[in-house]
Order: sequence, then C-alpha cells, then structure tokens
Amino acid sequence: MNTPALRELIQRAHQHEANSGHLGRQLQAQLGRLHPSIRLPNTDTLGVLTRFVAAYIEQVPEVLEAANQVAREAGIEAQIKPVLKVAEQFFLQPPALMAGHEGLDGLLDEAYLAHRLVEEVNDRYIAHLGQPLIPLDTTVANLIAHQLIGEPFANQLDEAVHHAVDGMLDEASFSQDSVRAYRERLSDPQTEAAWQRWPCLSRQLGVELELDQARVAS
Repeated sequence: MNTPALRELIQRAHQHEANSGHLGRQLQAQLGRLHPSIRLPNTDTLGVLTRFVAAYIEQVPEVLEAANQVAREAGIEAQIKPVLKVAEQFFLQPPALMAGHEGLDGLLDEAYLAHRLVEEVNDRYIAHLGQPLIPLDTTVANLIAHQLIGEPFANQLDEAVHHAVDGMLDEASFSQDSVRAYRERLSDPQTEAAWQRWPCLSRQLGVELELDQARVAS
C-alpha cells in the first residue's frame, strides 16, 4: 500500500486549507441546513465539523495500512488487497467526476469513496458469509459525510462505489475455499488480536462519542 503518498496528499490539503480557508467557509455555509439527524454542540460548531472532516480523512491511510497488515497475518491477502488498492486509487487517481475538487473538501469526497467502498464490500460479505470482510463499522461517519458533501453529488459518489464493487465481486468470489476459510479466521483469537493492535480503527467512533458531535438519531 502506498500510504506515504496518501499522507502526503492529506498534508498538502491541510496546507491548502490553512492558506485558503475554503473548507471552513464551505462548512460555515452548511451549518443552517444540515440534516436534523446530525447533532452538534451549541458552541464551537464549526470547529467540531472541521475536526470531524479531518479525522474522517486522516483515518483512510491508517485503515488501509492496518487492513493490509492484518490481511498478511490472517492469510486472506488475496481477498482484501484488491479492495484496498481500489480505495487507494480513489485518492491517488480520483474518478473524472472529482475534477476541480482540491484541498480538504476534495479529500472529503475521496475519503467518502474509500470508506463507502469498504462499507459496501462489508455489506456483501455479510450477506453471503454472515461476517464482514473488514471488521470496521463506519456507517454513522459515512452518513454524516454524505450529508456534508450534499446531494446529488454524494449520490454520484455512491454510484461510483457500486460500479467499482460490481466489477470486483461476483457470486463466484464468495464460493472460493479461501473466502470460507477467512470466515473461520474472523473468530480466531489471533485475528481479533491483530485488529486490536490498531486502536486507530475505532478512532472515528471515539471522536463521535467523546465530543458527542454527530450522531444519527435512532
């Protein structure tokens, strides 16, 4: 995984934001029309949203790096690596519909693609095997990011994710012996321990719970 290149992109985007303030202005304009399911504190609302976006973006290379390491240790690299490479390419070579998007607001779009790809693949593995491919739940964070990006563009990004997954996973993908063996490994203590060595994987949830900044109402 070329996670150093991803981190360099993120660092440049932070510098772009420091010089332009574009994301801050974009989020400020959205405060009055956010979806009612997004709960925000009464103070430092813009700061909370900005920190959320930064954490959501910065989590991508960490998730890809952790998943790649676990894939090697658990012996399921053949199943996980193609997923991670597609997510990585969303950052390094974004689709044409991302043209003209730059800075942190552009990386928010690309991070959404990467996180949604993992979520979509997990959904398909759960449907076929009863277990996710990667035991990481970013559903709430993705819903918030969808609202921040706004429709209809976020829906176009979802379509790009569906197209990528349709071209990568078919029924035959779930009938392989190696995939069935992976399902057994998910409950193996060694696999669970491997994921727990990467506390950053739960950081997004930790940010939400600690700051109580954004929840989807049940």
